[in-house]
Amino acid sequence: MATLIPAPPARDHTAIPIYKLYGYGNVWTAPDPLFCETIAAQEKLHNWHVAPHQHVDLLQLLHLESGQVTVRLDGAEHVLGPGHIVVVPQRVVHEFVFQPGSAGHILTLTQALLHPLGERFGLALGAHVAPAVLPLGERPEDRYVAWTLHRLDQEYRQLHSPQRGPLLESLLAVILVWGERRLRPAAPEAAQDPGSRHLARYGQLIEAHFSEQHQVAWYARRIGITPAHLNSVVQALTGKSALQLIHERLLLQARRELIYTPRSIALIADTLGFADAAYFTRFFKRMTGLAPRDFRRGLLHRTP
Repeated sequence: MATLIPAPPARDHTAIPIYKLYGYGNVWTAPDPLFCETIAAQEKLHNWHVAPHQHVDLLQLLHLESGQVTVRLDGAEHVLGPGHIVVVPQRVVHEFVFQPGSAGHILTLTQALLHPLGERFGLALGAHVAPAVLPLGERPEDRYVAWTLHRLDQEYRQLHSPQRGPLLESLLAVILVWGERRLRPAAPEAAQDPGSRHLARYGQLIEAHFSEQHQVAWYARRIGITPAHLNSVVQALTGKSALQLIHERLLLQARRELIYTPRSIALIADTLGFADAAYFTRFFKRMTGLAPRDFRRGLLHRTP
């Protein structure tokens, strides 16, 4: 395996850290389009604590086999014992605090790998934007996916095995299909529905452009449908308006900035494309019932 090169210091110390691999900056330095590490091997380097950070264009899967981990996902805390898989999509701010001696695996997958697998097998997991905690029970498929994670880890370390790449992709496909079924138990035919495809594309565009404060019509043009059609599709499939999805994504990023950074309200407002701090404050209060300063103050006084 190629040696990982530590990243240079971040230029903006007020921003939420963004890594490709934790502690190694925003450049992918691994030789494969996936990176598989054991919890013990990686976390001993960081005293079993992975500080809050996020990834761009990556999906991460944490498999806890033994021990305990406190997982914080966009401010929500989960204390997990053995037998869980945590799905961490791109841009979700996450923090792991492991009990020393914990065991398991962390898989980091690039979009360059996820996209063709998704196209080939009809998977949408790579576009999944909400984190998830999936328990592993005693069902045969759950035991099989745990075994597959072990087998993938073994094959990953055999750099010169014949047909290593195709076998890694096949093992990974087993894991991703299991996750897809757990997260979307309802629908092989839904993936072929034009409305579902429009909604998926809309979600991708919002993720890429939410801070630019575009109107629904701007997104509709890029999808190739009218704003009214887009709104009806979103309403039918989510029960929400198209504008509501944009506002929810803005709110999610605002909460991340308020929770994880020391940035001023004015700077956060500017980062998210608001004309001024007052406009941002009105938006945040309308969505949450709290002004941004009161939300942040509540975090400081929250009991751990």
